[in-house]
Amino acid sequence: MNRAKIDPLIFWSSIVVILVASLLLVLNQAVAEPFLNDVMSGITTRMDWVFQFVTFGLFIVLGWLAFGPYGRVRLGEGKPEFSTFSWGAMLFCAGMGTSIMFWSVLEPLYYYTGPPFGLSPESTDAADWAVTYGLFHWGLSAWALYALPTVAIAYSFYVSKRPSLKISTALEGVLGKHSYGLLGKLIDILVIWSLVGGLGTSLGLGVPMVSAVIGDLIGVEQSLGLSIIIIIFWTIIFTASAYSGLYKGIRKLSDINVYLALALAVFVLITGPTLFILSNFTNSLGLMLQNFIYMSFYTDPNANSGFPQTWTVFYWAWFAATAPFIGLFVARISRGRSIRQLILSILLWGTVGSWLYFAVFGGYAIHLETNQTLSLTEILATEGEQAVIVELLRSLPISTVVMAFFVILAFIFLATSLDSASYVLASIATKELKDEQEPARWHRVIWGFILSILAISLISVGALRVVQTSAVIVAVPVVVLYGLFTVSLIRSLKKDFPRGG
Repeated sequence: MNRAKIDPLIFWSSIVVILVASLLLVLNQAVAEPFLNDVMSGITTRMDWVFQFVTFGLFIVLGWLAFGPYGRVRLGEGKPEFSTFSWGAMLFCAGMGTSIMFWSVLEPLYYYTGPPFGLSPESTDAADWAVTYGLFHWGLSAWALYALPTVAIAYSFYVSKRPSLKISTALEGVLGKHSYGLLGKLIDILVIWSLVGGLGTSLGLGVPMVSAVIGDLIGVEQSLGLSIIIIIFWTIIFTASAYSGLYKGIRKLSDINVYLALALAVFVLITGPTLFILSNFTNSLGLMLQNFIYMSFYTDPNANSGFPQTWTVFYWAWFAATAPFIGLFVARISRGRSIRQLILSILLWGTVGSWLYFAVFGGYAIHLETNQTLSLTEILATEGEQAVIVELLRSLPISTVVMAFFVILAFIFLATSLDSASYVLASIATKELKDEQEPARWHRVIWGFILSILAISLISVGALRVVQTSAVIVAVPVVVLYGLFTVSLIRSLKKDFPRGG
């Protein structure tokens, strides 16, 4: 296989931006954190309607692409590189990571104590909506935000034959020569920063969660040292996987991850309140489908509860900020599939996987709470989010085994996200990639170490949240990218297939 050469300008500029921006945020943390929080709050309150319209509007664009004249256009020649299962496993693991393990338990509890629509906290109505909103936030809309960039990038790489796996080159249809100039470089560096911040969010959730469960298992208090050990161990796993590449590393790790995740969900479903979980999911799904359009445009301008801004708009901003990364990775693994297959599969695989975890773990959490078996909301208020995870796992049969299994799953879940990220980072900072060519192994490993060192440094000084917030703010210019993706893709399709696919 031919060696892939790095793009020095993007590689070194990105590293400088990451180091300088992180250093400035750390040194000015006392000032930066409230400032960024205010900016984030301003974005979610003043631009709520923008994110709502863009996210819902994606269904119109994706529906036209999938079922319109270009739905049969095949993204690359030959058969798909990966089996449907491995392909779906990789796209789901890259998109969700440990976040789904964390929020499928915690989010329904937050909705139960702080419900939407002016409902009474901890009421029957609040309980009905607790899992419903989780299904909404992590379902079709979230994956629609991932799907459009994926199609645009895959088309650019496999059909237009642009020899770079970058956002800038995917926008050539609208940016023209500027996609290879300074503007294109700035877009790619911006994407790298949003990716680093998005991974910071995964680490910010995953490390404390795993640390709490391990600490409970072995009788050790959570500490900085334990968190660093966990990150080092994670680094070994995902660096080895990224070094092995897509075919031997990332694919196999993702397959194992999905099997383990499915096994844990089935175990909780069978040993937990099975009938309640199934009935509650059915009820929640019905509520969500019945109110999908209302929830998609709900901004609550009169009561000003802040619920849609705090949750829905924030999620759309978060998913939008990480969408270029997911788009780049999923596009790379989607050769040989049609536009219709790609769109429908992303929506299906992502949504079903997310719904499964919210149905099982969210339903179980609400059952423990409403049946007064275990007051998770009280634990949340007095001991914090990590304690809720620990106590919920403790309530299961053979809890010690389950907790150990949970830790293993969390390690692999985050490792699959991180090795996908290091692969994408190396791809963006590589000049050209052709056919089945991959970024250089040393290049992938370098990005893995950069991510780990950055994570350890930020956790050590307690500045990880500041970086997370700054990266989510990147969602504002990313909203513009959605428009550019759409225009660029449609122009290219009409040029290449004037009579349709």
